[in-house]
Amino acid sequence: MNIILFGPPGAGKGTQASALCEAYSVPQVATGDIFRAHLKNNTELGQLARGYMNNGQLVPDEVVWKLVESRLSEPDCAGGVLLDGFPRTVNQAELMLGWFKSTGRELNRVLALIVPDEELVVRLAGRRTCLDCQATYHVQNNPPAVEGVCDRCGSTRVVQREDDSEETVRLRIATYHRETSPVLAFFKEQGLASEVEGLGEISDVAARLRQALQG
Repeated sequence: MNIILFGPPGAGKGTQASALCEAYSVPQVATGDIFRAHLKNNTELGQLARGYMNNGQLVPDEVVWKLVESRLSEPDCAGGVLLDGFPRTVNQAELMLGWFKSTGRELNRVLALIVPDEELVVRLAGRRTCLDCQATYHVQNNPPAVEGVCDRCGSTRVVQREDDSEETVRLRIATYHRETSPVLAFFKEQGLASEVEGLGEISDVAARLRQALQG
């Protein structure tokens, strides 16, 4: 089973990706992990990507794809894979589909979690983090027993991270829509994409994702 999973920040994509990987016995592949591995190991592709990054340039789609292709060609991906948030551009999507066809493999489904933007803002902007032990809370759904005091370590440094400010959250959501919309439109044209309701209990969302894969 070869799956692509998209979801905006705050949609619970990480949780659902882990559940799908377990259900279908496939590895989770994310471009961030691939980049870090190649940069750390100073591979030829890593050096190429670093050159663009050090010059403040975006890494070209062809290089990004080569990095992803190197991961998909590893033995643990032979039986299938879950691609987490990749591809980011239509060009990357075309390169990937060409590779699937040339290798005789099939991209089974592209899944996109759909959650209203305002719900995402509530989820993310309400998060609080303990600076000392990294425990996480939510002002509505999971507050500490004493406001501003960490249940785990007793620290009073329970704060809203800069990444979780409402302004930053809205920017992140807007960026996701701007980047993902054309890619999803491309996969819809191929008859591969399914939008899945992301509200509700984790188990209910997981069931809807599995149903979309079977349908």
